Amino acid sequence: MRTLIALAIVPLAACASAPPAKQDSDPTPPAMADGPCRTEGLDRFIGQQADEATGAAMLKASGARTLRWGGPGMAMTMDFRPDRLTVSYDEAKRITEARCG
Repeated sequence: MRTLIALAIVPLAACASAPPAKQDSDPTPPAMADGPCRTEGLDRFIGQQADEATGAAMLKASGARTLRWGGPGMAMTMDFRPDRLTVSYDEAKRITEARCG
């Protein structure tokens, strides 16, 4: 019985001894030098309609591999991917921002 209790406690003790993750006050990911996505020249798309054709043009202009749309109030992961272009748009489906990550 003692062995059974000891086996049940060991995994819990391992979890409890892990240090807490450090919380950063700035959630903005660091800029990546020489990343495959580039934002230069994407400001010309601000105010344009967020649609498939505009997204394809932005993807080509940025050199990114993937495109992620972000609508008003939409939750997005904070993982930084240097090969991804993230494009935000407003309620009228007008592009408001384009950033790598």
